[in-house]
Amino acid sequence: MQHIRAHVLVCNGTGCKAAGAEKLMTSFEKWLKKYNLQDEVAVVPTGCHGFCEHGPLVIVYPEGTFYCRVQEKDVKDIVENHLYKGRIVERLLYHEPLTHEQVPDYSEIGFYKKQERLVLKNCGAINPEEIEEYIAVGGYEALIKAITTMTPDGVIDEVKKSGLRGRGGGGFPTGLKWGFAKQSVSDKKYVICNADEGDPGAFMDRSVLEGDPHRVLEGMAICGYAIGADEGYIYVRAEYPLAIKRLRIAIEQAEAMGLLGDNIFDSGFSFHIHIKEGAGAFVCGEETALMASIEGKRGMPRPRPPFPAVSGLWGKPTNINNVETFANVAQIIVNGADWYCQFGTEKSKGTKVFALTGKINNTGLAEVPMGITMREIIYDIGGGITDGKKFKAVQIGGPSGGCLPESMLDLPVDYDSLIAAGAMMGSGGLVVMDEDTCMVDVAKFFLNFTQSESCGKCTPCREGTKRMLEILNRITEGEGREGDIELLESLAYTIKETALCGLGQTAPNPVLSTLKYFRNEYEAHIKEKRCPAKVCEKMVGFTITDNCRGCGLCAKNCPVQAISGKPREKYVIDQAACIKCGACFSACPFKAIEKG
Repeated sequence: MQHIRAHVLVCNGTGCKAAGAEKLMTSFEKWLKKYNLQDEVAVVPTGCHGFCEHGPLVIVYPEGTFYCRVQEKDVKDIVENHLYKGRIVERLLYHEPLTHEQVPDYSEIGFYKKQERLVLKNCGAINPEEIEEYIAVGGYEALIKAITTMTPDGVIDEVKKSGLRGRGGGGFPTGLKWGFAKQSVSDKKYVICNADEGDPGAFMDRSVLEGDPHRVLEGMAICGYAIGADEGYIYVRAEYPLAIKRLRIAIEQAEAMGLLGDNIFDSGFSFHIHIKEGAGAFVCGEETALMASIEGKRGMPRPRPPFPAVSGLWGKPTNINNVETFANVAQIIVNGADWYCQFGTEKSKGTKVFALTGKINNTGLAEVPMGITMREIIYDIGGGITDGKKFKAVQIGGPSGGCLPESMLDLPVDYDSLIAAGAMMGSGGLVVMDEDTCMVDVAKFFLNFTQSESCGKCTPCREGTKRMLEILNRITEGEGREGDIELLESLAYTIKETALCGLGQTAPNPVLSTLKYFRNEYEAHIKEKRCPAKVCEKMVGFTITDNCRGCGLCAKNCPVQAISGKPREKYVIDQAACIKCGACFSACPFKAIEKG
């Protein structure tokens, strides 16, 4: 039997694969053979470890040494010095941004210190394509316990006691939802996992499916046992090929071991899971539209009631939860509701996974206990704002969420606090913005997204968002009018009250939240014809200052020949001809062009 003295874990999530992780795997195999270490060192491909900004990531155990931004040329150094000679390769260690201190152990890195990894516990720690590795860390123990020692009602009661709320956006109590589906009498029931992750900048579900697919399958099977369903669907967007590949492998492995399929553990309970690839329509994140898509119809919401628990997929009782919700279930069943309740707040139990993007130093995936403040997420975990700029706002909850200002940085991140502030938890997208961000432009961006993704079924969403977008376009082009702000608010509240589905009802949230906290920026655009952040092109001009050295690069890069001058003399911009593209501003090496 081989004695493995070291394990090299190489992140093989989508981000690290795009940065060359597969080449690292091949290179490790090559150099381990050259140093005759192939029988002593195991190279393990894992899912996303979360610290995406510093990928590709390599962790060497048993030391737990954390190497970041590893390139193919670095592999020889790791094998020769660390694995062969026992010397840490210091140049590849992570450095804290403020102190520049080297941190060899990932658990001591600021990004991880305040995290509580329950859902992401196995992501980056096991090979997601080997079911044995999931079983070795306690996988499928919850399913065995539920089926062999608990009644369906007992499972639902435990989930209810845990306080687990849906992580897909609405925050509805999970146990209560399961109870409704169980109460429905039918010869057939379904379980659906909503993995149609459509929010801009969001990749929480993708990373869980890529890094720990069996955890989601186990949660679905437990739900199936609890509500009396024998069939499940994972609705995952086709843009996630790696997640789909690993889900297929996981389902095949679980069926081969008798953990899915017919008569699981000789209990009489059967459960089969299918994958449905979605075409990327944002509206299919809404549960009734999602079910229509599975049925082969156009993904469009329908009125409720009846709710899916009564009449769902193909008219049968159906329970729908998202990836992160199902990923919590197994630990609740194994460890008990009381254990789970120690995390989070009184009304928001457990943890939440966030995708940190935007103007933040540590972009990536972070799982934090409910009740942590926004400041802790952005500064302690996220490492603060890039380039030392000033924080301006954070968009939380995706297109359906809201923008919160600096005054809300100490707001506890839980369902009720965010709703009261004019935002929402959403599925977990968190976009950070700095002082150079125009909040009117941000509102326009998100509304443009939801307007283009509207299914068009109901008039308030189809026409209302279009009218709102027209007003925002006009404002950002310097043609705003008195009364536009009031008209935006009137349209927004009308849409919220009358749109057919939750996506339409929440579409105005980015506009309402920016109006609430950044109304002065709207007023500057309308009354002063000025963009305070100097972002809106039609409202921005460029002038050449006395710092000009006469190099002529601005004139060479101007696409419309609007700049003239002589070498070593100050150049001039013809404002009438200038199209305000900013090419001169970007080209000037002496920062002699002002934007304003």
